[in-house]
Amino acid sequence: MSARRPVFLVTGSDLAADALALLDAHDVVYAGAKPTEADLIGLCRTHDPVAIIVRYGKVGAAVMDAAPALRVISKHGSGTDTIDKAAAAARGIAVVAAAGANAAAVAEHALALLLACAKSVVALDARMHAGHWDKATHKSVELEGRTVGLIGLGAIGLRFARMAEAIGMRVLGFDPYAKDVPAGVQRVDDLATIWRESDALSLHCPLTADNAGLINAQTLAACKPGVILVNTARGGLIDEAALLAAVRSGQVGSAGLDSFAVEPMEAGHPFHGQPGITLSPHIGGVTADAYVKMGVGAVRNALAVLNG
Repeated sequence: MSARRPVFLVTGSDLAADALALLDAHDVVYAGAKPTEADLIGLCRTHDPVAIIVRYGKVGAAVMDAAPALRVISKHGSGTDTIDKAAAAARGIAVVAAAGANAAAVAEHALALLLACAKSVVALDARMHAGHWDKATHKSVELEGRTVGLIGLGAIGLRFARMAEAIGMRVLGFDPYAKDVPAGVQRVDDLATIWRESDALSLHCPLTADNAGLINAQTLAACKPGVILVNTARGGLIDEAALLAAVRSGQVGSAGLDSFAVEPMEAGHPFHGQPGITLSPHIGGVTADAYVKMGVGAVRNALAVLNG
């Protein structure tokens, strides 16, 4: 009888073929598109994986305890807020992420949302389809010469910064952990400067206990009237009730949002139908190219830990 092959558990229903090709010495088990904690615990007890590739769902202490052989949890992407990192550290389990694998996709989506907000793309499209011609009454926002404030200067934030600079924007950046910030980004040491000077804000930071609700009634009030807000990072960075009030008052001119406090967004959410808010279903990093790059990156990172 042949020896049992080590198992990779994927908290999703698939993995890119290029990523699977790296796992020919392993068995791969899929948890499905919407795995619950109970699903993951059951699969861990049955298969005792050496690695978990995290696409969907959360991986906490109970899941880890159900897999005694588990040595590494690898994020299929860059954000590790769905992994209990303290619990993993306490159990000697490595947590790694495919940082930068979806940077191009997310940065492009952030730029698309910024342009959609500045140019009223969604509203004008709806008006046109309804038979209106608003050329005499509508004026868009010109971004050249205006300032965009970036919170987070990692792979995504810096790629977005280059795009914003290319269209003639002044780029401010806040990130106390960033290194080697390029000349095109004016780094600032305090968020007050970001709020005070930015005509648009774009969020590119991870969600932590320290920055949850970073965009709230107080910080929005400190911004320029009519500021544009773009979020392709994590929904928990924004107090959604405060943002809604700021859009309705005009303090926020428009917002382009790709992530939300609760996902999937529930029916009847206050953002639904609200003028000035452009929505997308957390798909900034979802492209065919990024799917392959994130899968390959996640598998390579996990194998690097397993191979010592």
